[in-house]
Amino acid sequence: MNLNYEFKNKKLLDVALTQSGVDSDCNNERLEFVGDRVLGLAIAELLYEMFPNENEGELARRHAFLVSTETLADVAIRIGLDKVLRHGHLTGGRIRHTLANAMEAVFGAIFFDSDFNAARDLIVDLWRDLAAANKSAPKDAKTALQELVQKNTNGGLPVYECVGTSGASHNPVFTASVTAMGQMATGRGASKKAAEIAAAGELLKKLAI
Repeated sequence: MNLNYEFKNKKLLDVALTQSGVDSDCNNERLEFVGDRVLGLAIAELLYEMFPNENEGELARRHAFLVSTETLADVAIRIGLDKVLRHGHLTGGRIRHTLANAMEAVFGAIFFDSDFNAARDLIVDLWRDLAAANKSAPKDAKTALQELVQKNTNGGLPVYECVGTSGASHNPVFTASVTAMGQMATGRGASKKAAEIAAAGELLKKLAI
């Protein structure tokens, strides 16, 4: 894994790279909980400094994109975390979610191995180019779909529905559908909101002109 940090306590990294499907007692869930907060604050600070003229709403949209499961999974793959993660049997819908969780767990492990500054410096190094890539604050798929539908249906709105849940009770996968402009699409995610966003993204692809 290409991580620009040397652990003093290697056990922390081992735990961060162990999914609950491998070890139900000693896994990365607690480190993920901490790493999520470390990542959130580090990204908030980065955006505050990079975009001094943007309002809270614009910064919030940037933040949501940068800490999303998809972005975290992309970063995890870029640094090779997917090659060293110890995980149990995963269905396709869980792989990127599990990578995202492990990426957060690594940040939690660095926080405990050193301090917030060390974790923040690594996060900034990994995320700065991603943050700079969007000249304007990005919209999530649900917002983009709603604006498209309203523009083309005189104020209509997409209709979302949770159509199924699978997986273990502590690690569920939700399936949502969205209908708009005579078309329907489905998406999956680790939460109802994530499933709806995924469904909106699929429907945007269908409606693209």
